[in-house]
Amino acid sequence: MQNIESAQLVVDHIRLESPREGVAMYTVTYPSEQWLVKAVLAVPAGNGPFPALLYCRGGMGNVGRVNPDRIAQLASFGYVVLAPHYRGNEGGEGRDEFGGADRHDVYQADALLRQLPFVDPGRINLYGFSRGGMMALLAAVERDGFQSLIVWNGVCDLFLTYEERVDLRRMLRRVVGHPRKNREAYWMRSPVFAVERIDCPVLIIHGEQDQNVGVEHAHRLARALSRLGKRHELWLVKEAGHLFEPAQLETYTRRMFAWLAEQPVARL
Repeated sequence: MQNIESAQLVVDHIRLESPREGVAMYTVTYPSEQWLVKAVLAVPAGNGPFPALLYCRGGMGNVGRVNPDRIAQLASFGYVVLAPHYRGNEGGEGRDEFGGADRHDVYQADALLRQLPFVDPGRINLYGFSRGGMMALLAAVERDGFQSLIVWNGVCDLFLTYEERVDLRRMLRRVVGHPRKNREAYWMRSPVFAVERIDCPVLIIHGEQDQNVGVEHAHRLARALSRLGKRHELWLVKEAGHLFEPAQLETYTRRMFAWLAEQPVARL
């Protein structure tokens, strides 16, 4: 068992049953602002130090929950994976604000990873899926020292999400407000407007048939990065929707890790 308790930010950790041999999984509890929040931690077999993925989940509440199978799959490539549930979820304290103060749950998860003795701090990467794309991008905007950032079918512009997801408007008005009356709240949750502060390479993967997060998010993010000369790649998957089919997921996961292996170690 890895020395998890040596990280000062770990308040508690509980061993979970792992869906993959060679990957140990835990629920960890850690502080974020005044709250205690929870995350899934997956650790590959071996001594390390390992590269890491800070996995930012999609959805909210019971929609888009952290999938242990996916986390274990990612860890099986030799990466430590830490996936915050965000405050207010899975027994964590506080209230999920859909990219508001809950962004600190991601920042504290980054700090926790850097305390783990079996993690290489120069090879910590951000990974955001769906709503998690917004969370991962915000972390890259507001924190330094990441090796790279992967945005997979990710949100980058909450104004666009309000336009395209009529079914989410009631939730967004309740949690964030109306985009005309609460423009600043949407602006601060739309990292596409702040990409000048991103210093790590960005990989954008997006299914062209995605009906949950339209491919326009990928195009807007890629255009914003291009205008500023930021290092990035855009991989559009013609036949893919929001959730890739198993064969597509396997193919692009392997391509993603090959891309990660080519990225320079972060300067700390």
